[in-house]
Amino acid sequence: MALALQTFSTLKDANAALQSAGTRYLGGGTLVVRAANEGDVSVTGLVRSTEPSLSTIDVSDGKARIGASVTMAAVARHAELGFLAGAARAVGGPAVRNMATVGGNLFAPTPYGDFAVALLALDATVTTEDGETPIDAFLAHRDVSRAIVTSVGFSVPQDGFRFLKVSRVKPKGVSVLSIAALVERAADGTIASARIALGCMADRPMRAKAAEMALVGANLTKEGIAPALAVATESTSPATDPIASAWYRNEVLPVHLGRLLLS
Repeated sequence: MALALQTFSTLKDANAALQSAGTRYLGGGTLVVRAANEGDVSVTGLVRSTEPSLSTIDVSDGKARIGASVTMAAVARHAELGFLAGAARAVGGPAVRNMATVGGNLFAPTPYGDFAVALLALDATVTTEDGETPIDAFLAHRDVSRAIVTSVGFSVPQDGFRFLKVSRVKPKGVSVLSIAALVERAADGTIASARIALGCMADRPMRAKAAEMALVGANLTKEGIAPALAVATESTSPATDPIASAWYRNEVLPVHLGRLLLS
């Protein structure tokens, strides 16, 4: 099946072209090109933009903004984004990371989308021509979005950010699950706030809100986090696929979350 590719120098023109039926945006191509090659006849045309801002990374005044076309490889080697290197390297092997983009990962279906899990834990915002949207809301409605993602932004954590990908094949196996957590501690050492994001525990990255609430005021010890681990699977709906069963994912989530929090 032949695919028409249109390239535009401005986001305005690319967004306009993307409104046509059957068109999909082409970032790194690791998702949309594969879908077309596998016979997805709903894709009839591809749209891309060479707008320079899509490929820039800016870290200043405690804030980071990453263009949607920035690759996982670029994130992994950026000196000021070292805390995200593990999440970026969790995406495929070197060849995939050289192509896969930050914007594209927001749309990756389970069991992919590990980098989006990290962004969810960081409480990122997603920018399109319609403005900035909290990542929770963006992910909930991503399937109906037709506006090109231009960047993601978030506050750079001083400490307390953790990421873990669990897979059966190292180093580039598909996820059994992935977990990202941002834990902030009060002056007395107890947990002041927590954001925990999960991958492969629903059809898109999700928050472990019950576990988050259970952590507030607790000590970051095995005993202190036990109530959070007990409710970690609340509201999850993991899939059963060739990588793992839903039962297995629910069984191992508390184990790996506990290890991550105490790491």
